Amino acid sequence: MTHNEASWAKLDAFSLTFSDDVTKLLMRLLPNRTTTHAKPPPTLDFTPENHDRCLSLRGLMDNGKQVKNDNYAADIASIREARVRIAPYIHETPVLTSKSLDSIASKRLYFKCECFQKGGAFKIRGASNAIFSLSDDQAAKGVLTHNSGNHAAAVALAAKLRGIPAYVVIPKNAPKCKVENVRRYGGQIFWSESTIQSRESITEKVQQETGAILVHPFNNRFTISGQGTISLELLEQVPEIDTIVVPISGGGLISGVTLAAKAINPSIQILAAEPRGADDAAQSKAAGQIVILPETKTIADGLRAFLGDLTWPVVRDLVDEIIVVDDAEIIKAMRMCYEILKIAVEPSGAIGLAAVLSTSFAKVLLQKTATKLVLFFLVEMLISVYFGNLFLND
Repeated sequence: MTHNEASWAKLDAFSLTFSDDVTKLLMRLLPNRTTTHAKPPPTLDFTPENHDRCLSLRGLMDNGKQVKNDNYAADIASIREARVRIAPYIHETPVLTSKSLDSIASKRLYFKCECFQKGGAFKIRGASNAIFSLSDDQAAKGVLTHNSGNHAAAVALAAKLRGIPAYVVIPKNAPKCKVENVRRYGGQIFWSESTIQSRESITEKVQQETGAILVHPFNNRFTISGQGTISLELLEQVPEIDTIVVPISGGGLISGVTLAAKAINPSIQILAAEPRGADDAAQSKAAGQIVILPETKTIADGLRAFLGDLTWPVVRDLVDEIIVVDDAEIIKAMRMCYEILKIAVEPSGAIGLAAVLSTSFAKVLLQKTATKLVLFFLVEMLISVYFGNLFLND
């Protein structure tokens, strides 16, 4: 395996590209991707010419307002289209509040509970949008991914809803509960070793045998548009919010949420929450280019992927801040969610609350004005915050 191939494998450790067109495009871009060790990687050149076959160039625009530029993988139009497409297959999830947590945080907090979503996580939004966007001819041979987490289950469920096969390559050391989720939704499991090389080798073999379409969990415009439907719901449920705190990993979720939210309300703040043991997004934001870590180590195992070339431009241009928290802060937030909200969430979901309660967040507030925050429980949760005058007796 060459240096560039190793970098590509690391970046897509959890999944694969969505279609043959996108696969060919990304392979053309492959020489520009390098792993960061002693020296930073070269800046990636994201141009319309490089992305004309997979980027939507219609622009991020709503009510006559345009955000930054139009060279993003999704926009408000594609996100609205996704909402219509996936409506029969997902839940509109509730937003919870807690005066106790408002008091602790000294902010008005709103918890968007995607932990109550079909499949137990927001991933079904992107997976169903991707799978139901396929033509009948494309879908006939099924879909394929390699993943051991919520995306694998979401692909299996969305495929079941469309009535097509789902082939999922899972490492032998994957958590039993995650494997059972895939089985429960009818996914056909193929075992691999834990290495990226083994996953990709088995996946390639399965694709050759089945002709299935590869579905990427974050670095795909249909996935991003599907995740963006969360913002459409949220801003109808709590239109007055001015800040959204989103867990960040590969960037599909935060890209969709950001593109939709800022199209509707350009002044809204988007803050990313990231574990210190996997803070590649924060490092990338600081460096102005994608940084790939040699290793990750965090209790938030759902936040270990690296940014993709479709998600990075959104994070680079539109995400206002990235707040990095320690595992101890995440564990504390998990306990608070359970004891106060009476909801059990995994570390990747509790990180939003951990970020809001962190000293880093307090520093952000010294520079910005905010009053109402939304936090995602993505199986997780998304957290929204209102940073204006806070009246606990409301």
